[in-house]
Amino acid sequence: MFTLQIHSVDSPQRLPITVTSATHGPNRTTGDALNSQELRGIAHLFRQLPPPSVSATAANPNSTPPTPSTTIANPTARTTQIFIVAVPNYLSSDDFLLFCGTHVDHFLEILFVRNDAVEDRYSVLISLANQLAADGFYCSFNGKRFRPSEAEVCHIYFTQSVEYTEVAEIASTPPPGFTELPTCPICLERLDQDTSGIQSTLCDHSFYCSCVSKWTYLSCQVCRLCQQQDEKPTCAVCETLENLWVCLICGFVGCARYEKGHAVRHSRDTEHNYSLKLETQQIWDYVGDKYVHRLNQSKADGKSGVMNSHCISNEGECGTCGYEEDSGLDGVLFSSKVETTVDEYNHLLASQLEIQRQHYESLLAEAKNSQDSTISKAVEKTLFSRMHDLQYRLERYTEEKKAISERNQELMKKQELLQQKYKDIEAMSSLTLKSKDEMVLDLKEQIRDLKVYLEAQKKIAKMTDREGVKGGTLLPVEATCPSSGNPKRRAKSGRRRG
Repeated sequence: MFTLQIHSVDSPQRLPITVTSATHGPNRTTGDALNSQELRGIAHLFRQLPPPSVSATAANPNSTPPTPSTTIANPTARTTQIFIVAVPNYLSSDDFLLFCGTHVDHFLEILFVRNDAVEDRYSVLISLANQLAADGFYCSFNGKRFRPSEAEVCHIYFTQSVEYTEVAEIASTPPPGFTELPTCPICLERLDQDTSGIQSTLCDHSFYCSCVSKWTYLSCQVCRLCQQQDEKPTCAVCETLENLWVCLICGFVGCARYEKGHAVRHSRDTEHNYSLKLETQQIWDYVGDKYVHRLNQSKADGKSGVMNSHCISNEGECGTCGYEEDSGLDGVLFSSKVETTVDEYNHLLASQLEIQRQHYESLLAEAKNSQDSTISKAVEKTLFSRMHDLQYRLERYTEEKKAISERNQELMKKQELLQQKYKDIEAMSSLTLKSKDEMVLDLKEQIRDLKVYLEAQKKIAKMTDREGVKGGTLLPVEATCPSSGNPKRRAKSGRRRG
C-alpha cells in the first residue's frame, strides 16, 4: 500500500491537451471532458510497513518481516488512483496521452508533476473512473517501454491517498507506519523490492539493471567502490607486475624503489607518506623510513590478525613483549589490541588527511596568489597601455592645438592687412567720386553758359537795329542756379560776354 505526498511549489495550472481518440474522433480537446493540470513540485512516495508476524518474530528475532505484494493480485493495494513515477521528457503531454491509447477515455483527472531539479523526466498522477479501468491500465502499461527504441520502462503504483503541502519538511516526513521508497541514483525512479530488474552492489547500493548496463566503469556510481578487482595489478606508470606498493591515501599503485621507484616518486610529489605492500600487506612510512604496520589482513577470511603473533623467545613468557602461550586472556588481549590498533590507525589516517588538507590548501592559496598576481599584472599592463595611449593622444592634440594657434595668428595678421587695404581703397573711392561730382558740375556750368551765348546770338540776329546794339551796354544777369563750385569758369564766361 502506497501513499503520496507532494511538495507543491506553485498552484496547479490547467493544461489544455489535444489528442486523437478512437471514441471521440480526431482532435478531441481533453480539457472539455478531462481535468488535466500541471504542477511544479517534488513527489514523495511512501510504502506501508506491515506489522511483523508473531511466529516469525519468535522464531527469528533478527529476521525482516515480509512485505505484502503490490501487484494486481493483492486486492487491498488496488485503488483508482495510479501514480507513474518517471516519464521521460522526450514524451510531451500529448505524446503521453497517445501512449495511453484508448485508456484515456476512462481518465477523470490527470496531474503532471514536474520537478525543476530533474529536467529529463516528470511524474504523472491519474484518477480513473472505476477499479476495472485502473486494473486494465496497470496490466497494460506496467513494465512496458515508453518507446521500443528506448530503455525507459513505465513503473506504476496504486496510491491510497494524495496530500499536497507547501512545506518541504512535511512532504518528506513519512506518515506513521510508512517508509519512503529510495530512488535509483542514475534514473531517479523509485526502487521497489517487488519490482524486478534491481541489482545490488558489494557496497549495498541498488540500481536498475538497465541503468547499470549503461555504466562503463567498474566502480559504484554512488561511492566509487570498485566492484571488480583486477586479477593482476600493475604499476600505474611502467605497468610492472612485481614489488607493487599501493598508496593508502589515494590508492595509487607504483613499483618499489628497487624497480623504478614510482611509488617513492609519487610520495615525494604528493606528500602521501604511507604505502601498503601488496605481497605482504605491510605498511611503510616514507618519512620515518620504516615499517609501521600493526595488523595484517588474512587473505583467507578477510579478518584482521596480529602480525608476528608468536614471540621468538624460547621461554614460556617473554619479558620483552609480554607474550605467554598459556594465557587465558588471549581473546580479550587480542580484542583490546585490535581496538587500540584501529584507534591508532584512525588517528594516523586523520592526521595524514589533515596534512593533505593543509597541503592542498597551501596549493590553493598559491594558485590564488598566482592568479591574483597574474590579474594585477594584467591590470597594470592594461592601465600602462591605456595611459601611454592617452599620453600619446594628449601630445598629438597639443601639437595640433599649437599649429592651429599659429595658423590663427597668421590669419589675424592677414585680416588686419586686408582691413587696412579696404580702408585705403574706400578713401580713394570717396575722393574719386568727389572729383567726378565736381567735374560733372563744371560741365553743367559750361553747358548752361553755352546755351545762354547761343540764345543771345539768336536774339541779336533777329534784331533790326543792330547799330543801336553796338553802342549798348551789357549788364550782368543774376543766375537762377548760382554755383560756387567753379568761380574761375564764371569769370571766364563773363569776360567772353564783354
